[in-house]
Amino acid sequence: MSWARGMYVRQKKNKSGIISVQVIDKSSGAYKVIKTIGSSKDHSVVEDYLKQARQWMVDKIGQKELDFANHQELFTKFVSGIKEINVAGTELLLGKLFDQIGFNRIRDDLFRQLVIARLCFPSSKLRTTHYLEKYHGLPTNVNRVYRYLDKLHKKQKETVQQISYHHTLKILNNEIRIVFYDVTTLYFEIDEQDDLRKTGFSKEGKHQNPQIVLGLLVSTDGYPLAYEIFEGNKFEGHTMLPIIDTFKIKYGLNQLVVIADAGLLSGDNIKELQEKGYQYILGARIKNEKQELQKSILALKLKDGESQMLIKDQHTKLVVSYSARRAKKDKANRDKALEKLEKQITSGKLTKSHINNRGYNKYLKLEGELQVSIDRQKFEADNNWDGLKGYLTNTELSKEAIMENYSHLWKIEKAFRITKHDLKIRPIYHQLKRRIEAHICIAFVAYKIYKELERQLKEKETDLSPEKAIDIAKTIYSIKLVNPVNQQIIIHHAVITEDQKNLVRLFQL
Repeated sequence: MSWARGMYVRQKKNKSGIISVQVIDKSSGAYKVIKTIGSSKDHSVVEDYLKQARQWMVDKIGQKELDFANHQELFTKFVSGIKEINVAGTELLLGKLFDQIGFNRIRDDLFRQLVIARLCFPSSKLRTTHYLEKYHGLPTNVNRVYRYLDKLHKKQKETVQQISYHHTLKILNNEIRIVFYDVTTLYFEIDEQDDLRKTGFSKEGKHQNPQIVLGLLVSTDGYPLAYEIFEGNKFEGHTMLPIIDTFKIKYGLNQLVVIADAGLLSGDNIKELQEKGYQYILGARIKNEKQELQKSILALKLKDGESQMLIKDQHTKLVVSYSARRAKKDKANRDKALEKLEKQITSGKLTKSHINNRGYNKYLKLEGELQVSIDRQKFEADNNWDGLKGYLTNTELSKEAIMENYSHLWKIEKAFRITKHDLKIRPIYHQLKRRIEAHICIAFVAYKIYKELERQLKEKETDLSPEKAIDIAKTIYSIKLVNPVNQQIIIHHAVITEDQKNLVRLFQL
């Protein structure tokens, strides 16, 4: 019985029939007795000595015995003992973050499985059940998933938002003073509208499809705080205050600075923000300001990187900045739009019905009763606005701080891109309102875990992106087998490549 380091167990029988059980070392070429376990004529005692000898070698050199003369037979026994091979890395990595954030307070394995699957394999609930069974050995039934979504809608939406808020509060040193708000639309591949899914202005250009409006509130650095869904035909400007008011009251916050895009800007919104004591930084539609203020803006003659603060009224200041890079982009966009309009006019595709003040159609004008043409004067006048951007505020912050805070609004736009594409929040396959809401809840939790993974990767000063870390985790498998010697169950995680080892080391998996 050979051993890797030249050691083996020997049974030596003398003339009287006594069998001695010895451990022999032949690593140097010569046979040397390094341990005598015992001697006996009793075969049961000898068998016990053999077990002791093998265990002594395991303890001595930390290796298990292999009978090299029968290695093929042992290998076959080993392979036949394998009961399951499943993806383990995603649960090791994302499950750990799930627990660290506090979502394990929701003691339901299916919730955990659906959230992690959303990050790794975003798909319909039916395909998700197939994925869980095929790659994770977790058989489930799609009807069970639907029943769970009903439960999630009723009981867990508020809980997950509270968990996300308190974790975000902790990583932001117990202070949330600035919040960012934005909305997006999610459309459905259906023809009929219902109480929730209605046709409206679609940010994805799917105006003919029923949709819902999703409002999302995030903190500095883009950590999700709260969300709400609205009917698809609801004006996005009317979604902001209900979410922010609820958030402020729920957590007893005294002062909040609200940052939002120009698309949410309306006189009513600003008035209500002021009346309720909110501070705000909002994108300004400077070309829509009163003529006197427009003249003041254009009179600034700002150079690249310069900015100026103007007084709009007794409550509101307007910060205007200029960027040469932005000016170049603005001009390129207008030239491209003009070229497209000219081609459409030439082809006869533009008619009187296209003349409005939306987008670049504002450059169209009607000559006589029949001919549509380009209003060149209006087009040239817009040159003066290239590169200018405005910010409305009632804060006492410096203009530099105002622009810096507003610049972080892109993080909520990134949140929507991740939620809608990387997590594939749409297309949404559900019919019932409560299940649509539960689907959004799962995506919200998945996005929170994504952001925590992103934060920890940055903290660990690694070049890995969240997407790459998840891809590596998908390649770490667990092997469940039965030991052919003692029939014990063994579970082994196969960590082989340098990428896998690095991920395990980074997160101490």
